Amino acid sequence: MTHGTSSAAAAAAIAQAVKAMGAIVKVEEAGFHAILAKSELPLVLVAPPGGFLQKYYRYATSFRGFIFYTDSKKPITFGRMLDLVDVKYIGVPTM
Repeated sequence: MTHGTSSAAAAAAIAQAVKAMGAIVKVEEAGFHAILAKSELPLVLVAPPGGFLQKYYRYATSFRGFIFYTDSKKPITFGRMLDLVDVKYIGVPTM
């Protein structure tokens, strides 16, 4: 298998994964709040603090077929009505 063929195969695998899961997009905290503001009663997934040397908090929500997530060094407070769901882990693929 040549390098070009393996690159094409990898690209096809990524495209298939996106079709299966939808697109996962990282946004800054302000962008995350902006997305939540567009929904009437958003659902937010909240993972327990993670990290080894530096603690971080991870949050995720879906909007228009995309999954948006953000990391924060401090817990985020939400000043509006939304559904919070505690989860064990929010995993995001690395590329």
